[in-house]
Amino acid sequence: MSLKEKLISSFIALENKGSVDLDSNIHNIRTKAIEVFEQKGFPTKKDEEWKYTSLKSILKHNYSVFPSSENSVEVNDIKKYFIQGIESYKIVFIDGVYSSFLSETTHDGFDICLLSSAIKKTKHKIVTDYYFNTLANKNDSITALNTAFTTEGTYIHIPKNVMVPKPIQLMYFYTGKENEVMLQPRNLIIVGENSHVQIVERHQCLTKKATVLTNAVTEIFAHKRAIVDWYKIQNDTENASLIDSTFVEQRENSIVSVNTYSFGGKLTRNNLEFHQKGEHIVSNLNGISVLNKKQHVDHHTLVNHIEPNCESHELYKGIYNNASTGVFNGKVIVKKEAQKTNAYQQNNSILIGDKAAVNAKPQLEIFADDVKCSHGCTIGQLDESALFYMQQRGIPKAEAKALLLFAFANDVVEKIKIPELKTTITKLIADKLGVELGFNL
Repeated sequence: MSLKEKLISSFIALENKGSVDLDSNIHNIRTKAIEVFEQKGFPTKKDEEWKYTSLKSILKHNYSVFPSSENSVEVNDIKKYFIQGIESYKIVFIDGVYSSFLSETTHDGFDICLLSSAIKKTKHKIVTDYYFNTLANKNDSITALNTAFTTEGTYIHIPKNVMVPKPIQLMYFYTGKENEVMLQPRNLIIVGENSHVQIVERHQCLTKKATVLTNAVTEIFAHKRAIVDWYKIQNDTENASLIDSTFVEQRENSIVSVNTYSFGGKLTRNNLEFHQKGEHIVSNLNGISVLNKKQHVDHHTLVNHIEPNCESHELYKGIYNNASTGVFNGKVIVKKEAQKTNAYQQNNSILIGDKAAVNAKPQLEIFADDVKCSHGCTIGQLDESALFYMQQRGIPKAEAKALLLFAFANDVVEKIKIPELKTTITKLIADKLGVELGFNL
């Protein structure tokens, strides 16, 4: 039995055991979603949007659809994966199951809690108003699969005029107690008018032996003048794969920044969409990839400029060693009504491995005539003359190489607004480059 057939046959059982309260609205959404997946199945390289990323190697496993038992972990086993030195709210899931012991939630002035609790509390209003509503293309089979199989998720609601006093960490851990598992986490984030929130998201396998495929979906709604800073840390084991789909809907004068740091995992696919529904909106998309061995990362972005006087700034840097592969497919659409748009897109990659490869496909679709849009893409190697110059001044080759690569990635790292997180990302980059440097970027 193929994985697709197994998932379809498991859908009825999942409907009967799901944690999310199954009112008629959710049931209808799930039913339509599984119909989309049944019709389309998993994407292949024949699909234009998946031309450079094949899922064959990760779909051959016999994944368990939902964990057979609840598993627990010790605080010391996961402590190192949290951002150190800061106070934060925490939502922690172990093998797809919420851990109240490890989490720190709140309803004091704003909501940081479980999606199922929020659905009951709001009497399903969030389902009607928000759930599954950011998706411009509801026929995407991967997102539909998550919608059909999500049993629980994170809900964050920040009402008007609230600055959340400390960051929120969303942590999804996989223990490896079952050899092969497929997880379907869901996040719903609503940030009210004039509010500000910082969120850090991480998916982490705790063992190198087990195989996990995570299909995560996040919906973000930013209302008038809201500010959202989202940070994704992707540094998983060699047998862990992640398909991460994030959909952002912005209203006038809002600023949303999504920062993605891809350092590990067998296969990582980031689907990131911004839809600007108002004027004077700013959308920021930043990413760093540092890969080695046969790791594969695919950054697939879309910024949809619908209204006039808006901006988008996109900057992705990649460092690829050994036989790793990077993909950047960035699309910017400027509608006819979106005059005075300022859209900037830049993708730069460095190959430091003889078998490393990069596939880049920047795209601009402009239907307005009074705009300022630009894109650039570079793929190259380290400057040998600069490397030689540093060695001549007593810097060992490994450290000199790392310094140049740090300098290459620095403009993305500098955009991190949480100092402790900046330190964490700096150390992760140094670790991936195999050096120890006595400074912070």
